[in-house]
Amino acid sequence: MPPQPIPIPIPSSSPRVVAASVSPSSHSLSDRLRHRDSLAALNAIRQPKVLHPADNEDLRLLLLENISPEAVRYFTSQGFHVDHYTTAFSEVELVEKIPHYHAVGIRSKTRITEKVIKAATKACLLVIGCFCIGTNQVDLATAAKAGIPVFNSPFSNSRSVAELVVSEIIALSRQWFQRSHEMRAGIWNKQSKGCWEVRGKTLGIVGYGHIGSQLSVLAEAFGMRVIFYDVVNIMPLGSARQVETLPALLAEADFITLHVPELPETINMISKQELMQMKRGSYLINDARGRVVDIPALIDALTSKHLAGAALDVYPAEPGSNGAPFDEQINPWATTLCSIPNVILTPHIGGSTEEAQRMIGEEVSQALTRYLNYGSTIGAVNFPEVDLRPITAEQGNNVRVCHVHTNQPGVLRQVNDILSPYNVEKQYSDSKGDVAYLLADIADVSPSDVNKLKETINQTSANILTRLLV
Repeated sequence: MPPQPIPIPIPSSSPRVVAASVSPSSHSLSDRLRHRDSLAALNAIRQPKVLHPADNEDLRLLLLENISPEAVRYFTSQGFHVDHYTTAFSEVELVEKIPHYHAVGIRSKTRITEKVIKAATKACLLVIGCFCIGTNQVDLATAAKAGIPVFNSPFSNSRSVAELVVSEIIALSRQWFQRSHEMRAGIWNKQSKGCWEVRGKTLGIVGYGHIGSQLSVLAEAFGMRVIFYDVVNIMPLGSARQVETLPALLAEADFITLHVPELPETINMISKQELMQMKRGSYLINDARGRVVDIPALIDALTSKHLAGAALDVYPAEPGSNGAPFDEQINPWATTLCSIPNVILTPHIGGSTEEAQRMIGEEVSQALTRYLNYGSTIGAVNFPEVDLRPITAEQGNNVRVCHVHTNQPGVLRQVNDILSPYNVEKQYSDSKGDVAYLLADIADVSPSDVNKLKETINQTSANILTRLLV
C-alpha cells in the first residue's frame, strides 16, 4: 500500500505575504540580513504587491522525508496545497507522483535523477528544495537545463554538526562509547589504558567552511590545538592555523574530521595512502559525505591498530527509511565495520536537532516561496542569482516576466522587442553556464495581453521556461 500523505489543514483565507527580496550582489548572511532590514523599512512606506502566477493559481507542493512542520505551516499560510510524507520516495514513485506538483522538498535520502526531472518537466515542476546542506542527491545540471532552480540550506545546521563532532572527539578519546556498550552487555570493564583528555591534543579540520570554522572555536574552548586544510586561503578564527597540504595535516593531527562536499575530486580523498600518513593511534571522524572515505581501507587501518578509533555519521549507501536494516545488502562491509571496537556509527544525524530542522525549514521554505511568488533565485545552487525589488501595491497593472533561456547571443534583444510596446520599469539578467535568467517588470499590461505575451516569449528559440506573475 503506497504511503499516505499527512493531512495538513489549509486555512480558508490566507493571503500571501511578500518575503523580503535580496540584492543579487548580496551573498553573505550579514549582507542579506542588512538588506532585509532596509527593505522592511522601505516596505513600511511602500507596501509590496502580492504576486500570483498568471496561468496557475493553485500551486501544489510535495514534501518528503518528514520535513519540519514549520515549513509545512509556512507553505500552507501562503495558500499552497501541501502533501507531506514522512518517508523518502524511490525513483519509480517519484516518476509517478512528481508530474502533479509544482515544487518538491526533500532531505538527503530522496534522489532527484535525470529520469525524474524529465518526467517532471513534461508537467509543471518549477523548483526543488533540499532541506539540508548537501545537494548531491539532485542532478543539478539537468535541473538547470530544464529551468528548475535548486535551493538548499548551507549553514542552518552547522552548529548541530559541529557539536556532534565535539561529542565524538570526547567519546573516542575516552572510549566511553565502548564502555557503555559493554555495560549494556552486563560487563564491568573500568580502565584508563588508551583513554586520554582532549586538552592539548591537535584537531585537524579538512574543510574550513561554516561547520569547520564553528568546530574550530568549540575545540579551542576545550584546550585543543587546531589546524586546518582548505583549497582556498581562509582567515582562521582564534588561534587556528592553516596548513598548506593535506599530508601535512594528516601527519600532525591527533583527531582528523572531514567537512567537504561530495565532488569528483573528494571521492575517496581519504584512502589507504592518506590513512597511512595519519599518526599511529590517531582518530578519523567523517560527518560530511559517505563517499569521501574509502571504508574498506579504513577497516584495514582500524583492525591493524594503526588508528585508535573512528566515528562515521555518513555512508556510501544508506537505508531509505527508519527501521530498515544496515547490512551487506546496503554496503558489503557493514557487518565487519560494526564489529570493530571504538568505532562510533550513527545514522546520518549530524543535522538532526530540533533547532537545525526548524531553521532549515524556515530558510528553504522562504526561498521556494520567493521563487514561486516573485521569481527570486537568490541562494539557488545551480542557477543564476537574480532578484528585483518588489512591485508596489500602487502598481496595479504591472507584470513580472520570469524568463529562463539558454545562454546565447541575441536573446535579450529578441525579448525586449516583444516587450517594446510596454514600459519596462526594471530588468535584471544573469547567466550561469549554459542557462540564463531574466526578470523584468513591465507596466500597463491589460489582462487580455498577459497570456498573449507569455505565448510570444515561449515561442522564442532560446526559451526554456517562461512564467508571468501578476
